[in-house]
Amino acid sequence: MALPRPNLDDRRFQDLVDEAKRMVQQRCPQWSDHNVSDPGVTLIEAFAHMTDQLIYRLNRVPDKNHLAFLDLIGLTLHPPAAARTDVTFWLSAPRPEPVRIREGTEVATTRTETDEAVVFSTVRELAVVPVELSVLATGQAEPGAVPTDRRAELAAGRGVPCFSAVPRPGDAVYFGLSRAAPSCVVALRLDFPVAGHGIDPEHPPLAWEAWTGEDWTRCEVDRDGTGGFNRPGDVLVHLPAGHVASAEARQRGGWLRCVVQRPVRGQRTYSATPSLLSAEAFTVGGTAPAVHAERAAEELLGVSEGVPAQSFSLDRPPVVAGGAFAVETRDSAGDWAAWTEVAHFAESGPYDRHVHLDRSTGEVSFGPAVREADGSLRQYGAVPAKGVPVRARPYLTGGGRRGNVARRTLAVLRSSIPYIARVENRRPATGGVDGEDVADARLRGALELRTRQRAVTAEDYEYLTRQAAPEVARVRCVEAPDQGPGGVRVLLVPAAEDDGEGRLDFARMALPPELLASVHAHLDARRMLGTRLVVEPPYYQGVTVVAVLRAADGVPAARVQRAALAALYRQLNPLTGGPGGDGWPFGRTVHSGAVWAVLEQVPGVEAVEGVRLFPADLETLRRGEPDDRIVLGPGSLVFSYDHQVRVEEAR
Repeated sequence: MALPRPNLDDRRFQDLVDEAKRMVQQRCPQWSDHNVSDPGVTLIEAFAHMTDQLIYRLNRVPDKNHLAFLDLIGLTLHPPAAARTDVTFWLSAPRPEPVRIREGTEVATTRTETDEAVVFSTVRELAVVPVELSVLATGQAEPGAVPTDRRAELAAGRGVPCFSAVPRPGDAVYFGLSRAAPSCVVALRLDFPVAGHGIDPEHPPLAWEAWTGEDWTRCEVDRDGTGGFNRPGDVLVHLPAGHVASAEARQRGGWLRCVVQRPVRGQRTYSATPSLLSAEAFTVGGTAPAVHAERAAEELLGVSEGVPAQSFSLDRPPVVAGGAFAVETRDSAGDWAAWTEVAHFAESGPYDRHVHLDRSTGEVSFGPAVREADGSLRQYGAVPAKGVPVRARPYLTGGGRRGNVARRTLAVLRSSIPYIARVENRRPATGGVDGEDVADARLRGALELRTRQRAVTAEDYEYLTRQAAPEVARVRCVEAPDQGPGGVRVLLVPAAEDDGEGRLDFARMALPPELLASVHAHLDARRMLGTRLVVEPPYYQGVTVVAVLRAADGVPAARVQRAALAALYRQLNPLTGGPGGDGWPFGRTVHSGAVWAVLEQVPGVEAVEGVRLFPADLETLRRGEPDDRIVLGPGSLVFSYDHQVRVEEAR
């Protein structure tokens, strides 16, 4: 809690007027008309008004001094963090040549009468390359297994059995593309006879994977028109960014495969193998990462005066945290020389081309000159020569919570792109955080003085991590015995939006590798010597609740079931669960009694008849044996998986 600010003078306008009138009665009793219409009272009120303004300014002195002290320790406001998501560009039709989408392409939400459009910019160039099917093979998805080439059978039209006669887990059908297609959406047009193979067409036990150089990576399937190989149709597969060409079945190509999975509880498996009559492949789109920001054009900041500590201002602050920024000056030969952005000038020499950027205000500063104790003047960072023009390279401006838009809302291309029919974000954008205000900076000042940018305690690691990644929802520092003496594990939980009823998509809990790398680099420079540091997401322990409820008289069972499921998903949630509603505590055991209490509070529940807890593996989607409690490790969080609630009518 912040210390209360002293009120140096608590008198207000009316207090000053009343005090002046009392003095008039004491010193000038013959003045008896104290109504507001009296000219003397008007003068009193005028002077009271001016005095009240002076008192207000006097009471602001502690605030101003506090901000001046914060400025002395080099504290600056955190800029807004930009939300990020993946944007998919869909082709109007397959093209015989690559379609290139440049870095910085802008997409936006639909503008309305009340809301401005939210603009996102791609941060990487995307090449939508054409592909075709070159090889078809079948085999086992095991290391070292060589698939069997089935091109001859496919060309003869005899039908190729995709799996064993009775499919078993690990059976796979391989599709060899003519080339690798990283970040592209590939459509596989497959012709299967209309037949039933014992599975649920909406939930087939299949997984699509693509080769990414070291291992097979799971692919997202946008649509399976074949219903799990039960009928003719198209399968839209989103290939990962690391998709590369490799050799399978003694043929080189961009490979992906479909593998039979072990069925989870309640899922039906294949009773017979599907037979593929024909197949073709073509590219229908591509996906690029995007950030909630607009790309500001190259900007001329001004002309250097040739003196230390000179500064310039950008036209479009704030600059997105973590985004690239560069300043250039023109040398005597007419060439532009680049200057490197640094956090401070403490380690800069007199010839280092360094600049400092305050991303919140957009102020660009060059190095100062400091007079040393011996009277000499030391220059920290080089100074551009007098008369040299200074310019800023294109940068990203924007960020904030407004960028946390829902899925499929980025549907507007700000500039037309040939052969692109539409655009969409298939997942919600997350990670947007508003810039820091002065009140938060004042609270942070005390922590800044305590840590001195050194990570010693667990609280230091957590504070410094929030500095490096303000878009992260939760941070936890625990011991890492597996790393040896001095092991420290910093766990990050990303901010993710649920579906409105507490359900989280487990795929959205993954952390970008660049975020983990930036946090590790930030902490590694501040850790104690000998500390072994690991930065990673926590282990998420899946929990399935199976409950039987009895509805109150006159309350529909469907309404009670929906409310009970929402309560379970919100309570057993790493972001909104737990006793305080701010996320399930790290390492807290899940007890059936606590779940029982949550269900009893659901509106319309007459009684809770029974509760069972099942541990679940979120990777394999398999549930364990029921138990009355599920114990979590110190660095583990609970994650809801497929709760089941049965509601009985009132007796």
